[in-house]
Order: sequence, then structure tokens, then C-alpha cells
Amino acid sequence: MKRCRILSTCVLVTVLALTGSRSAAASPELPNIIIVMPDDVGYGDFACLGNPIIHTPAVDAFFKQSVRFTDFHVSPTCAPTRAALMTGRHEFKNGVTHTIYERERLTLKATTIAQVLKSAGYTTGIFGKWHLGDEPDRWPDKRGFDEMFIHGGGGIGQTFPGSCGDAPGNTYFDPAILHNGRFEKTTGYCTDVFFQQALKWIDEKRKERAPFFAYVPLNAAHAPLQVPDEFFKRYEGKVPQNTAKFYGMIENLDDNFAVLLKKLKNWRIEDNTLVIFLTDNGGTFGVNVYNAGMRGSKVTPYEGGTRVPSFWRWPAAFKGGRDCNELTAQIDIFPTLAKIAGAQLSQEVKNQIEGRSLLPLLKNSKTQWPDRFLVTHVGRWPRGQAANWKFKNCCIRDRRFALVNDSELYDLKTDPGEKKNIIQDHAEVVAKLRAAYDEWWNEVMPRLENEDAIGPKINPFKAMYWKQFGGGPDAALLRQMDPDLANREGTRQPARSGATPKSQN
Repeated sequence: MKRCRILSTCVLVTVLALTGSRSAAASPELPNIIIVMPDDVGYGDFACLGNPIIHTPAVDAFFKQSVRFTDFHVSPTCAPTRAALMTGRHEFKNGVTHTIYERERLTLKATTIAQVLKSAGYTTGIFGKWHLGDEPDRWPDKRGFDEMFIHGGGGIGQTFPGSCGDAPGNTYFDPAILHNGRFEKTTGYCTDVFFQQALKWIDEKRKERAPFFAYVPLNAAHAPLQVPDEFFKRYEGKVPQNTAKFYGMIENLDDNFAVLLKKLKNWRIEDNTLVIFLTDNGGTFGVNVYNAGMRGSKVTPYEGGTRVPSFWRWPAAFKGGRDCNELTAQIDIFPTLAKIAGAQLSQEVKNQIEGRSLLPLLKNSKTQWPDRFLVTHVGRWPRGQAANWKFKNCCIRDRRFALVNDSELYDLKTDPGEKKNIIQDHAEVVAKLRAAYDEWWNEVMPRLENEDAIGPKINPFKAMYWKQFGGGPDAALLRQMDPDLANREGTRQPARSGATPKSQN
């Protein structure tokens, strides 16, 4: 049986030792690379993909100029997608099986795409949501990023037991952001703040005439649904209130995306800049209005939980305005960017990568693309229960069939909405998918390194904030951060303390 392309772990010694480097200084023809990745926004949350309500003119125009991967998949939740994108392999092999409780921490043994690009002559920056470890040794500036401008936890204002949490009292308006190791008290709405900082940095780097990698993983439109009034009111009364707030957050990020694209054009770097637009998991507050006919949403193993928009534009290298229907995924971004950058990868890093370079498809949508297996697992099991969760909230699929929870089989070509379970009709297909899944499960089990981890009693972001500005936690917040007091199943909800902004909805 053809192996499911899921390979072994590597040990990170140094960036150059593992990745190799270009033999000479970065050549001017190397493209700039920008990834924009909104949070909790699904495939059906854009007008260009059929949503009849939302207004997303910038993304719609970008869609027309791009190569669009129509069957592109990510993980069903936030941190897992980020772990897979950063390393080119399934998140479980990076120790990431949750979004909290230390199980969101990216293994220190992995090499990131930022480290690879840096070794190839790129300068690198992150602006937004990291969500792969809030302790200082796990920050992005230790994982290949030269510039770091991030919030903590999985969302602005969050507090969870252990290490996962943001600065105290933070909201989406005027948030305190960690900038290269120190907090800055910003002014404005969070999405505006992240884009403005990214553009300021890009402007500086493009003047230096060296290639840059700007990673812009936004926290919007993740809950809490805080949005400027003007954007909320554009949808008020047209859809349910929470969806109106959610759509307002998306239209705001669309406005910011328009500014980014305009700046690239005005700076005359548009042609040789690869811009990638995707989202980090399936839909949330918009699926009740439009979900492109898919079943499921975020935190599910169905198509609606993992299939997302993936638009790629690089005018100097390939023509846009076309679809590519091959089965592709977030794990393909790492090898694609490494190939584009001409990075020399060591054998350890090659062994880490499970994805494939998309460059042949970007140049020709009809390039031969062998079938493959993609595995989805929601994870999020109770502490110590991984072995019992093998067939819960999971899916393995190839280009045609999806085996869900080891008990449901769907023909995605004839039944894209996953409505008819045909598991009794295709024993041979089920056997093939089960065998591949068994192999994958046996490979990941020894690599779940965060399952028994116990975090600190105070969120590191909060501790640093109080050290810089003064203050400290009250008794309630201490209890909320203490991992010894956490519910066994991890049902404690994030605290969001602080004044409510006047323009919040």
C-alpha cells in the first residue's frame, strides 16, 4: 500500500545546520512573500464564493487575479492549522492536539518555514496571532521571525490555565501587543493595528531591496465578536445579530486587505510579490447563512470544518484567474515556499515535510497530481485519553472518498454535502482508508509530547505585562490561571477582563 505521506520528526540543532542556505546572497529575483490568514472565517464567508449577503470587494478582486485551490484543506481549529503550516506536517506530529492547556505548543524539535526562508536570505515578520506557545522560548522570534508583533493565547483578551493567555484586560480596541519582546499599548481596532504595523515593516524592508516574508495571521473574526459600529451596522437587521458582527469584522479585514494590495501596487513590488490568502479553519458564525453546501463547521471533521479558500497571486511567475481542483492542504505551503526561495534543505528537514510543492500546479492547473491521503482529527480529548480517541472526530480522505469516524463513508464527487453514508457499499475503499489511518495513528501516538505538560500558574504574557507596567492579578484571576485548579476536561472558559470599549458590539 502506498504510504500516507506523513513522515518522521527531526531534531532542530541550528537553522543553518538543518536547512542549509543559499550559496550566495539572496538574488533580487526572489519574490517577496505575504500570507494573510483570517481566523474562524470559512469558505462560505466571501461574496466571490457565493455568499449572497457579505460585501468583500477586495478579496473578490483578488480571487479573479489568483490561482484558486478549490479543494484546499486545513485543520479544524486554530493552533493545529498554524502548526501544520509552519512545519509542513500534521499538527499531531508537532505535539499540537488542542488550542489550550499546553497542547497548543509547537515542539521545539521542528524547523519552521520562517527559519527556512531566513536561511535563504529572507527577512521575516509576524503580525497577529501566533498561538503556538506563549512562553518566551516558544515565541516566534525564537522560531525564525526577525520581527514579532503578536497578541497572546488564541485570541485577544483570553485567559486559560497554564501558559496560554493574553495581556490582562485586553480587548479588540486599543490592545496591548507584544512587539519584539516588549508590550506596546496601541490605538485603534486590532485588525487595523496589525495591518498598519505589517505595512510599516514591509515599507521599511522593500527599501532595503532584500526579499521579505510577512506572515499576517489575524485574530479576526474569532470571538468575542467585537467590531466597530460602522461595520456592524452594515449588516444589522439583514442577518442574526452575531452574524452581523461577524460579517462586519470580515468586511473590516477586507478593507485592510485592499489597502495592502494597493500599497504593493503603488510601491511597484506587486509583480514580484507572492500573496497568499487563506483562512485557518471552517466557518463559525456565518454557516447559518451560507456554507457553500458543505456539512459541518469549525471543530468538526467534515468538509465544512476543513475546506477553506486558498488564493495565490504572483504575477511575475504564473497567470491567475483560474481554478485548480486538486486535493491540497496547509502542509503544502512549507515545501512550496522553500522551493520558491531556493532553500537547500537538509535531510532532516526533508524528512519532516509531509506536504508537496504546489509550484507545478501554480504554473499549470492540469499538471499530473497523484492521489493522496489527508487526515483530519479534531483532537481536544480529555487529559490522558488520547488512545481512546482514535476514531472520534476524525476523517481520512483521498480525492474522492472521505471516511469519517471510522463509521461513515462519503463519495465527495457525487455527494459533496456528505449526506449519504455509503460505507456498506464500498468495502474495498473502506479497507484502504482504514489501513492508511491505522498507519498514521501509530506514527503520531509517540509524538504527542504535550499531553501531560503542566503550565505555569501565571500566564507568561500577563506576568511580563505586569512587570513592565505594574499591577498584578486578583484572587479570581489567579484561580483562573492555575492549571492545578483547571477542570479535568478543560471546560473552563477564557476570562475577558477590562473596560468595554464604547464602539464595541
